[in-house]
Amino acid sequence: MLSRVADSLYWMSRYLERAENTVRQLDVTMSLMLDTGGASAETRWKRLLVSLGKPTGMEWNGDLEAMAQKLIFDNLCPAAVTYCLNGARENARQAREEISTEQWQRLNRLFHHIHSPNAQAQFGSSINDLLASVIDGIHLFKGVSDTTMIHGQGWQFIRLGRYLERAYATATMLEVYQEDLFNPQEREHSGYQYLEMVGLLRCCTSFEAYCQVYTADLAPDRILEFLLLNRDFPHAILYCVDGIRSAIESIQRAGGRRSPDDLTAGIGRLHALLGYTSINEILAGDTHAFLHTIREQCLRIHEQIYRYYVHYSIQSALAV
Repeated sequence: MLSRVADSLYWMSRYLERAENTVRQLDVTMSLMLDTGGASAETRWKRLLVSLGKPTGMEWNGDLEAMAQKLIFDNLCPAAVTYCLNGARENARQAREEISTEQWQRLNRLFHHIHSPNAQAQFGSSINDLLASVIDGIHLFKGVSDTTMIHGQGWQFIRLGRYLERAYATATMLEVYQEDLFNPQEREHSGYQYLEMVGLLRCCTSFEAYCQVYTADLAPDRILEFLLLNRDFPHAILYCVDGIRSAIESIQRAGGRRSPDDLTAGIGRLHALLGYTSINEILAGDTHAFLHTIREQCLRIHEQIYRYYVHYSIQSALAV
């Protein structure tokens, strides 16, 4: 596969995952702001921005509706929904020969919907409906991708982008929330803290899944364990790392080339960090540093993927 095509499929997937992450966090944040007895609207908005990578130009100005509109429709902010959908569609266009007609149609419909006057009108009448329609469009695209595309190298690069973006986003959210909710010395939780825990799980589409494993008795250490170490839930970081490793191995087999030692070691190191560490060990140490390490490892894996599969040298291209 051409490195240009692999790069486009990888970023198409990452942009769609990023758009969904922004939509979910915005939806949850706006719902939590209805609880006037908890943190202030400004505090919650600042936490949202930190979780989204501190995008510039989104500082709190007291007008929630205007700020939400900017986070959805801004064409210049990398965390904004419209910016991400623009990036996803442009990358899909550059890899048009590798994706199915159904994939292109679904992504095109979502792109035109977010740019239509109907989207602006829907924002004014019911922002929740607009956010739900964006998530529905992304889910339809993912489902169509899995059922209409050959599960070869191209599909594996889509998986690779999705899981790397998701692992990084989940680790970022946990790092932002951990100071308030995952302090092992604080065992008493107010109603405010309970809502915050529900909100965190909802950001990761994991409230029902968590309850199936632990019942509805929410506890910070169990939430951290579930979102970090669960092997069966698609938004848990360990599940995502398993997906990253599986995608790299499949790309390697299909291309007839062995992945470089630094890439294999980087993924193996992150997998071992999660697979062989218990929640008690994490809580007994520096939780913030542990989560930050996960983020750094994800960034390093991204750099290694680019160095080997996109900006590779002639020597590495000829290596078998």
